[in-house]
Amino acid sequence: MAAVTHTQHRPEHVVVVGAGLVGLSTAWFLREHGIDVTVLERGHVGAGASWGNAGWLSPAFAVPLPEPAALRAGLSGFMSPSAPLYVPAGPDTALARFLLSFARNSTQRRWRAAMAALVPLNLRALEAHDTLASAGGVVSRPMEPCLVAAHTEAQCRAVVTELEHVRAAGQPVEFDLLSGPRARELEPMLSGEVGCALRLHGQRYIDPGGYVEAVAAALRAKGGRIEEGVPVTGVREQAGGAEVRTGRGRTRADAVVLATGALLNRLARPFGVRRRVQAGRGYSFSVVPERMPAGPVYFPSRKVVCTPLGGRLRVAGMMEFRHADAPPDPRRIASVVAAARPFLRGVDWDSRTDEWVGARPVTSDGLPLVGPTLSPHVFVAGGHGMWGITHGPVTGSLLADTIATGAPQAELAALHPLR
Repeated sequence: MAAVTHTQHRPEHVVVVGAGLVGLSTAWFLREHGIDVTVLERGHVGAGASWGNAGWLSPAFAVPLPEPAALRAGLSGFMSPSAPLYVPAGPDTALARFLLSFARNSTQRRWRAAMAALVPLNLRALEAHDTLASAGGVVSRPMEPCLVAAHTEAQCRAVVTELEHVRAAGQPVEFDLLSGPRARELEPMLSGEVGCALRLHGQRYIDPGGYVEAVAAALRAKGGRIEEGVPVTGVREQAGGAEVRTGRGRTRADAVVLATGALLNRLARPFGVRRRVQAGRGYSFSVVPERMPAGPVYFPSRKVVCTPLGGRLRVAGMMEFRHADAPPDPRRIASVVAAARPFLRGVDWDSRTDEWVGARPVTSDGLPLVGPTLSPHVFVAGGHGMWGITHGPVTGSLLADTIATGAPQAELAALHPLR
């Protein structure tokens, strides 16, 4: 069966499955087109990867995850619970196939091709957030300063090389190189272990939990419906539309958008989506330091991000390829603490709160799955990896345009779910 690139008729009612930022943004932009929308969520709004992440809206770092350095880092210790990338031992043939595909995509040539596909999203990402802000009061904050801090100059040079590759792909990125003393002058919370840093410009951040709740409120104010505690058990095509089955019964829609994050495959596979979405679980917690940093800080060698959110500092990091609903592993929280502790002063690491694990939806080629499926009535929006917060609104805008107009959007061509 050939892939369908557009709907045959403008839908009057669309069901969106999943109330993370991607699903809610898609629903909001569908309402902008005057389409009736119902969002079904198995838990509560933002309960998945949208809630406890670092909250960065950072197009400069929204790059494909598979690349040579990531592969080297993974091979160096991926079976260790203290490694930035951890794969628990055990028989899992589907995960093994995913990891082999990930390794095949971790070349410079494939990274450049994937980066070229992400640049159109990155260039429009903050504009889409601004659209939500102007209409629904959903506010993001500038990262000033946004520091990328490292122990050695070699680690700083590695980040500079990555950002230069982003520039070469056609995406503007502005930054300044700082000495360790200058970085500590800007951010006194940094310890003497910071030997150099970059000050990155033009990025933003949010409190992700509050932000997603605000998008949900804006959607409701616009006439959209959100039903929480409604697990979707299946979707099937019907004449002129689709039927969504839940524990409460069946809902008829002209079109359905599957935005279920790391659980995307179960519902999308019957419609020809074969590329696996793997749960790449990240951990976070909150602390209250003696002095709150003025802006977010990233420690690239440790893959740990610190974001000031009101009266607390969210510390987030790690990547763990494990089932989305597996219980949290306390060793991973300990790994985040051990990674961040040397670089920050004035933190009581034993007074942690809000310990959290969330499943980021990762694809083996580093690109999300956004667009139509084999059914003209079923669409997919997922697989954004660590960049669902950055790319959620622009994904929603482009996919809503596709559904409402029946015309495929050029920015989504390389992200086709049937690739």
